[in-house]
Amino acid sequence: MELPPPVIRDWDYPRGTASIVLMARFAAENGIAGLESYEHAPVDGQVDARQELAVVRSLVRGLGGGDDVALRLSRRYRVSAFGIFGFACISSPTLGDAMRFALRYLDLSFTFCIPHVTVEAGRLALAMDDSRVPDDVARFLLLRDLGAIHTVMRDILPEISLRSLAFRHDRPSTVDEYVRTFGLAPSFSAPSHLATLDPLFLDKPLPQANDQTVAVCAAQCDLLVSRKRERSGIAQQVRERLVRLGGVDAGMEEVARRLALSPRTLRRRLFEAGTGYRALLDEVRQALAEEMLDTGALSVEDVALRLGYAEASSFIYAFKRWKGMTPAAYARRNALRARPGR
Repeated sequence: MELPPPVIRDWDYPRGTASIVLMARFAAENGIAGLESYEHAPVDGQVDARQELAVVRSLVRGLGGGDDVALRLSRRYRVSAFGIFGFACISSPTLGDAMRFALRYLDLSFTFCIPHVTVEAGRLALAMDDSRVPDDVARFLLLRDLGAIHTVMRDILPEISLRSLAFRHDRPSTVDEYVRTFGLAPSFSAPSHLATLDPLFLDKPLPQANDQTVAVCAAQCDLLVSRKRERSGIAQQVRERLVRLGGVDAGMEEVARRLALSPRTLRRRLFEAGTGYRALLDEVRQALAEEMLDTGALSVEDVALRLGYAEASSFIYAFKRWKGMTPAAYARRNALRARPGR
């Protein structure tokens, strides 16, 4: 059985609030102050990945960030914490269907490490990629994320068990929490972070399977991710910087500097997000141009100047490409629509 690659390649995507609420309550139970404001975040809210990362760092500072803390936390991520995404997984016909669904809608999860699933040589292998996770919390988030995945798999199919488990990092002083979380003692100093299972589990019917429920959940997930993917991650950060610059083309190098990235990294991450710097600059300039023309207070030349065009003719050409009309025609049309009785 072939499983698709994960739909995301990076942790930089907006998330629901369930994870930071869960971590804030975990912190409070362990006597860590400073995260109380997150305990009552709106259930339908959304946070930037860096906000969740800040909560993780506060938790690590407060509790020491040991393996046992990460693993105890991971067992709090029951399938119900994932909302409609989790409900769809638990309602899937088989474990293989649930995995395909999870990989397709991975940006509705809370993971920072990216899972890759392969079926080969008589085994189902789940590898965790932590290469882009900040070093100071990489080990903590690897254990939280893989522990959470295993906890959810057990919720979905209680009989599931791992064949083997390996981590790149050194062996800790005790592996008791590893055994409590994963059901076996892992090996350490391995080439990769890897869990393996019997591939026969993929075809196991799930106890709460319901085709109609999955279809309804999939439709809801489609709506959620389409909204998020339009305005999320690195693309949204670039949009925000360009808006602050008033649509003026400061160049990719300057925008990369403001994001604390190299131009090469920014270019790669935008490519992976399915866009590019010029496309985002165009998008921001179009939105700002329409806003300025809608006021009726600025001439076409003024708008062109404010957007950083050296000549009004260049702006007029770009605007015709965006809207199929000149900026002057657009302004006249909007002025007519704004008249009383229209």
